[in-house]
Amino acid sequence: MARVLFINGGSEGHINPTIGVVQELISRGEEVVYFCIEAFRERMEKTGASVRTFDGQKLIKAFVSGGRSYLLERVNGLLLTADIVIPSVLEQIQGEHFDYIIHDSMFGCGSLLAQMLKLPAISSCTSFAQTKESFDKTLEPFFTEVPAEIVKPIADTFQNLTALAKIRFDVEIHSPYEVFCNPAPLTIVYTTREFQPDGTSFGQTYKFVGPSISSRFTKESFDFPAIKGTNPTYISLGTVFNQSIDFYRLCFEAFGNTDQTIVMSVGNRVQISDLGDIPQNFIVKNYVPQTDVLQYAQLFITHGGMNSTHEALYYGVPLIVIPQSADQPIIAGQVAAIGAGISLQRQSLTANRLREAADHVRSSFSFKKAASGMGESFRRSGGYRQAVDEIFEFKRRHHM
Repeated sequence: MARVLFINGGSEGHINPTIGVVQELISRGEEVVYFCIEAFRERMEKTGASVRTFDGQKLIKAFVSGGRSYLLERVNGLLLTADIVIPSVLEQIQGEHFDYIIHDSMFGCGSLLAQMLKLPAISSCTSFAQTKESFDKTLEPFFTEVPAEIVKPIADTFQNLTALAKIRFDVEIHSPYEVFCNPAPLTIVYTTREFQPDGTSFGQTYKFVGPSISSRFTKESFDFPAIKGTNPTYISLGTVFNQSIDFYRLCFEAFGNTDQTIVMSVGNRVQISDLGDIPQNFIVKNYVPQTDVLQYAQLFITHGGMNSTHEALYYGVPLIVIPQSADQPIIAGQVAAIGAGISLQRQSLTANRLREAADHVRSSFSFKKAASGMGESFRRSGGYRQAVDEIFEFKRRHHM
């Protein structure tokens, strides 16, 4: 049995794919100490892990303080979280022994902690993976096209923060890529090479295990008999970019009082009473058991988060993707590229356009065929069990 230090951040998209991995590690005899924010303590404790937390509000505040307009500002924000995460982790594990570390590919300062603790490291990548070449290509326009008076203070901040990290934590940071992507000798990517953009460009240190779909241990109830046999359309903007009352009302206009059953999740930051009159063919909840509902759905209208997209494709459900932020436009592009759905822009969206798009996707077998084909490849890839197989092979190579 080995002791595993698992470092993660504070969002559903980064936490949920690791649930099955942690359960599987523990079932194979590993002891897992898992760091996250307090909101996910109960969920992760149910896996059998020993859960410890750091301050989520301070983490978000530090990250956002780096700036949001440019990629390098987000890198700086991640560096600023080091002062929140690293001292807290070190204090809580003082005197303990660990055999290896698994860290999130973005949040949690994982690669810095791996350096400091001198532990073999595994990166847990819940979004599309990036090589240094692809990341640098994404970052390049910032230096070549943005005015120098904007670039210089942001670049200077990056240099100052890396110098401070060297002084305070005795770690080396050679590039923004190291901060943003937390590379490691082994990277577990929760998708397939077929769905990953430019998937053939990644070497053997990247293991594409497919979506990690398992029980989320959340308290939820839903009237499944009400949707059985109705081939419902499911609508959700996820857990972060979901405060969009105007969009929910647009959905009422597009699909209200039709013969279609519509299931809509609006998140816990929206009061359902604020939505106004709800059409009789709508089932509106603050939270629904998404993976269960998708097994009944004929269409998923989504923001295009990685987890949501994977879950829909896993069950062969075609999508309409309305990207909001982050990597969602890239994910929307991949969905369209494989023929499993279409992408719409929120800014120009009308009720008529949404209804026409939904009718098109629901009535065209090609979308269902493409989604089902990708779902079959996802299921063959192994998910969290394959992830743990790769981790144990990594252990074998490192004589653990």
